[in-house]
Amino acid sequence: MKKVILSMFIIAFCSQTSFAQKETTVLTIKNTANAPTINKNIYGHFAEHLGRCIYGGFFVGDTSKIPNTAGVRNDIIDALKKLKIPNLRWPGGCFADTYHWKDGIGPRENRPTIVNRWWGGTTEDNSFGTHDFLNLCETLGAEPYLSGNVGSGTVQELADWVQYANFGGKSPMSDLRKKNGRTEPWKVKFWGIGNEAWGCGGNMTADYYVGEYRKFATFMSDWENTGGLTRIASGSNSADYNWTETLMKDIPLNMLGGVGVHHYAVIDWAKKGDGVDYTEFEYFQTMKSALKMEELVTKHSAIMDKYDPEKKVAMIVDEWGAWYEVEKGTNPGFLYQQNTMRDAVLAGSTLNIFNNHADRVRMANLAQCVNVLQAVILTDKAKMILTPTYYVMQLYSVHQDAQQLPISIKSPLYTFNGESLPALMASASKDKKGLTHISLVNVDSKKENTVEIDLNELGIKSVTGMIIGSSKLQDFNSFDNPTKIQPVTFKGFDVKKGKLTVNIPPFSVIMLEGK
Repeated sequence: MKKVILSMFIIAFCSQTSFAQKETTVLTIKNTANAPTINKNIYGHFAEHLGRCIYGGFFVGDTSKIPNTAGVRNDIIDALKKLKIPNLRWPGGCFADTYHWKDGIGPRENRPTIVNRWWGGTTEDNSFGTHDFLNLCETLGAEPYLSGNVGSGTVQELADWVQYANFGGKSPMSDLRKKNGRTEPWKVKFWGIGNEAWGCGGNMTADYYVGEYRKFATFMSDWENTGGLTRIASGSNSADYNWTETLMKDIPLNMLGGVGVHHYAVIDWAKKGDGVDYTEFEYFQTMKSALKMEELVTKHSAIMDKYDPEKKVAMIVDEWGAWYEVEKGTNPGFLYQQNTMRDAVLAGSTLNIFNNHADRVRMANLAQCVNVLQAVILTDKAKMILTPTYYVMQLYSVHQDAQQLPISIKSPLYTFNGESLPALMASASKDKKGLTHISLVNVDSKKENTVEIDLNELGIKSVTGMIIGSSKLQDFNSFDNPTKIQPVTFKGFDVKKGKLTVNIPPFSVIMLEGK
């Protein structure tokens, strides 16, 4: 018995010694009164007519046996309400610049069909249109973000759409809206003037697009004179800084509400790798691409600051997320992929970057919401599952419209094959109730990291936590095991003499709440 007790003592002592010898990273959080608010719209989503995002995802039709409201699945509505989704972008994406909105209004049996040339060559019957989308946003309590057709559309077409959606008086378009069953205007605030104008939106140069933007923007009237119409320019492809420079230099600021940026985390565009069956090398390369967002936001912000020092124009990262090869056996044009712990780490890291740049980044849209790319929801006929990315965004929803708390951290490194990345990503905020929230991500796939935070300046007396993690990096929620990964209570921290010490397991996402 004495030998057993002695052995247990030795094990406990060694464990404590090991803990004491761990490298500890100091995270400094400033309680700054003039820090910016983290705009809730950073937590936006994206729904394109692509694969099974709309049809077979959101929309099943009002005759479906799957419980629905006006054809939209009730389980998806409930899930997105719980996510506190602040805005939703539609109808694209590349699809937007082939979309003619009048095809999607009026009696469904009278709507024309088109071929979705961008995504799988499928027939689009336009059964989900403007009324369906804007009514869905009302149900969700989310702001709609409409992407206008600049590539193949006309100035008049977009001007008419604005009038149809927003004008409350008597006019040709408001009369048409009322004829189609909607009396009051929706008063849509966010309008994209084209999408990826440098590519699928027209293969334009920056100089040419500036002229198109100014022309289209001129005829988009704020019909209710609310001053609330936000015109958003088709932004750069990742690190195309000349594109942002040209837009900021040549578009008058009073015509410009936001400038977009698109960036996808990709191992290699020629060989994107599998969404589930991936190696550590592929994980590292995905995260390397994802963490480039810090550099992109910083450099695009510097250009915008030069022309807009008062930061009136928002940076809007209206497409971001991971892009892998499609899941085996699925239509290659539908971009369906699974969602593992890699995606949870990627989402948490990216959102921390946006939070820390809240002075300029005021809106973002994860691509995409259902069944496409880094989706928060996957469906299989009547079945529905929530992905690890969903749960990260749910945990992070506490940052919405909270005051940013500036952070300082010298992160340890996650090293693989001679290359290194920051292992720790963090952000913090204080909400209107006075609660402090600290989000922590350990990017390292193998090593636990320890963080120390001084709570005295923050006035925190007690801490609770939640964690998203799993035993294997490649783990995911399946239709057979839909709750394998979800937030659970986290107790891997200690508070002593005003110091919070947190042990962050490999590839995990943590949310701490301080009172």
